[in-house]
Amino acid sequence: MSTALSQELQALINQPGPAALGPESRLGTLTQGDLNRTLNELFLRRGVPAKAELIRALLLLWHDHHDASHVISQGIENPDGSFVHGILHRREPDYWNSKYWFRRVGQHPCFADLAKRVEPLLASDTKLTAQLLPRGEWDAFAFVDAVEAAASKPVSDARHQLLRAVQQAEAETALAYFLA
Repeated sequence: MSTALSQELQALINQPGPAALGPESRLGTLTQGDLNRTLNELFLRRGVPAKAELIRALLLLWHDHHDASHVISQGIENPDGSFVHGILHRREPDYWNSKYWFRRVGQHPCFADLAKRVEPLLASDTKLTAQLLPRGEWDAFAFVDAVEAAASKPVSDARHQLLRAVQQAEAETALAYFLA
């Protein structure tokens, strides 16, 4: 897939900044209509990627359109669809259901890249590193547990902020994998 498309889609994750750990909406997100129009225009100009609907579901979720993302991800019955579906339920928050979907994912091919990407982010928190990257491998279930534990803390809490950055790395890694 083209580098230009990848950069333009990445820009949609970079705005408006890290998503909340929960279902809260943020200022600066694109409306569902604007995001869909932007994606349609990008795909028309740059070509439709093979996993366009997964990308749409991921970006709808990133821009806090949980219901629209849910409709798409629930209809994609493979590990990729289950991956987005698991993220969605983690943010809902429905932690048990999130783990159900991550069990359906299994060992996703992008987890190795995700582990490499988050390791530097976690360098300041050895306990969280041990939890999320046992044996250097990404543990999606441990991430659900960490988010659940941090959800009751204020947004200003350092662990809360760190998990939001990890969540952004997760979205960026999934996007790169869906484009590969």
